[in-house]
Amino acid sequence: MFIAQSLLEQHFLWGVLLLCFAALIAGYIDAVAGGAGLLLIPAMMMAGVPTQVALGQEKLVSMVGTLAAIRNFMRSRAIIWQVVPLGVVMALIGAYLGAKCILILPSTIMTLLVICLLPIGLIITLCKSRLLSQSNDRVNGEFASSKLLLSLVCVSVGFYDGFFGPGTGSLFIIALFLINKFTLLNASATAKIFNFCSNFGALIAFVMAGKLLFLISLPMIAANIIGNHFGSQHTITSNGRIVQKVLIMSVGLLMMSLIFHVL
Repeated sequence: MFIAQSLLEQHFLWGVLLLCFAALIAGYIDAVAGGAGLLLIPAMMMAGVPTQVALGQEKLVSMVGTLAAIRNFMRSRAIIWQVVPLGVVMALIGAYLGAKCILILPSTIMTLLVICLLPIGLIITLCKSRLLSQSNDRVNGEFASSKLLLSLVCVSVGFYDGFFGPGTGSLFIIALFLINKFTLLNASATAKIFNFCSNFGALIAFVMAGKLLFLISLPMIAANIIGNHFGSQHTITSNGRIVQKVLIMSVGLLMMSLIFHVL
């Protein structure tokens, strides 16, 4: 497999620098349009990081950006705290089970699965704005109070996050908006809490399985924070479409490169 001749093994410093650059760009794009994992996972695989380790590594890096977003939403008082305890538990359980499932699969199958799932994550991320563009007259703080629906949403999306990941934040927002009838602001804010917990639940499984490279985690996290900082400060209104086009092109190129190396 191509990992045997990996960039990290042959030129460790250059490999780490390239991964930090990918984390920087991913952080910026995630702050503007979402979809950090769509770049981070294939970039790490291209550098020679085993697929399961790449998935675990992405969880660790993404958690930091999510935590920064949670801080901003807490200030705006947009989080629906009464649903948080149940949603957090279900998201943790779903993500842990998803990660345990993905850890069972052989690395070759995992690589092929990532190649197949990347377009799905990309579609979810890009379609979020269209699905949520419908006008509504919901009042801030109101939502459908069904605990069963909330549990199903959180455990299902949490499972997807543990099994793969990219597009999870968008999936949480779409589900809370369409199924649980949150306002767009409440859905976006509360989804960050659930997304953080699903990342954490999956991360526990990856840590227990020894599927993390802590040596490259800190510089990637630092780069991702910088990317999120500049992305959030860059006051883009309608130019989010440009970022989406760059995301499509980048994911396409990374996917073609992965397919070439696997074949």
